Amino acid sequence: MFDDDLEPRKKPGAQKKNLEPLSIEELHTYISDLKSEIERAEGEIKRKIAVRDAASSFFKN
Repeated sequence: MFDDDLEPRKKPGAQKKNLEPLSIEELHTYISDLKSEIERAEGEIKRKIAVRDAASSFFKN
């Protein structure tokens, strides 16, 4: 079993955050937080690809 199998997944129709009450500064902070989260997700993708490729290479030999 893989660790990512244990994590809950978001439903496709998840509620979007209401941006209307946020100030300009809060919106900038929100965007910065989202960009950081995207970078974190991209790093995890790279890590998983490396693990997959290493396993694939191991079983090909």
